[in-house]
Amino acid sequence: MDLTPSLAINRADCAAALKCWYLTGATAGGKTLVSLELAKRLNAEIISLDSMAIYREMDIATAKPSREQQAEVPHHLIDIISPAESFSVSRYREMALAKIAEIKSRGREVLFVGGSALYLKAMLRGLFDGPPADWKFREEIEEEIEQVGSAALHERLKILDPLSAHKLHVNDRRRLVRALEVVHLTGRPISHWQMEFDHAHRADECRVFTIRHPRVVLHERIAQRVAWMFDNGLVAEVERLLVNYPNLSRTALQAVGYCEVIDFLQGRSTLAEAQEQTLIRTRRFARHQETWFRGLTECEFIEVSPNDTPESIAETIFAIGNNRSEPAF
Repeated sequence: MDLTPSLAINRADCAAALKCWYLTGATAGGKTLVSLELAKRLNAEIISLDSMAIYREMDIATAKPSREQQAEVPHHLIDIISPAESFSVSRYREMALAKIAEIKSRGREVLFVGGSALYLKAMLRGLFDGPPADWKFREEIEEEIEQVGSAALHERLKILDPLSAHKLHVNDRRRLVRALEVVHLTGRPISHWQMEFDHAHRADECRVFTIRHPRVVLHERIAQRVAWMFDNGLVAEVERLLVNYPNLSRTALQAVGYCEVIDFLQGRSTLAEAQEQTLIRTRRFARHQETWFRGLTECEFIEVSPNDTPESIAETIFAIGNNRSEPAF
């Protein structure tokens, strides 16, 4: 199967996305206030780059911009689906690309704001969706797994696609089947296709600005954020969610704070333990985000201090980005 047309379309989409502005950084870094200032300077509308802000009725732990802030500058891709629905990065990318065209048609700039590094990478470098499913082949593989076990299929993948086999756990049946399926349909390993769709760019070719605080300052900000969440109704919000949506989606439950409060509400922890676990998990998540951002060559880090204001940070970013010619991709 020839995926060259898909590759060309993906890169054309990336060209449009790479001409936008991006403001990212670890959780609790102050992106929202900076984004409002930056958007005013750019005459921009904001597209959320947050994998949890897409969910309705999940407001406190996701730190969504307030209604007043959203009225101040138009925001998009916030509160777009039910917490009972799962959501994928490919679906996000499709919706974001449509929003870029819509905002540009109004003569306004596009500013992405958020800390979801996987969404950021998908916008900047594209995404390998691959060929459509071959259900007959999948059924055959599933039957074979039942007969000989997934370990035997994992060994086969080691021969066909060693890189993918190294990354995948022997019991990750879904991704194991997909890796074998891609080789079957295209004649090339999925790891090779993913590398083709993963074309890096230099920071000075883009306008991707990553706010970075000293570690001790970020930890203080995270502690303040978590305390604010519990003081301002997180438990009540989760109680309402469980009433309205008894079966929260797997992706919605990935939001920091929600599964910890659910544990408390279902008697598996105390309130103090839920808050402490939320703090620990938020710090861990921030480290994970920073690792992702360091791995993206497109990111230009903006080092900030406690004395910097949202206005001064936005002015710095505006000055740097405005002095660059528009990326030619």
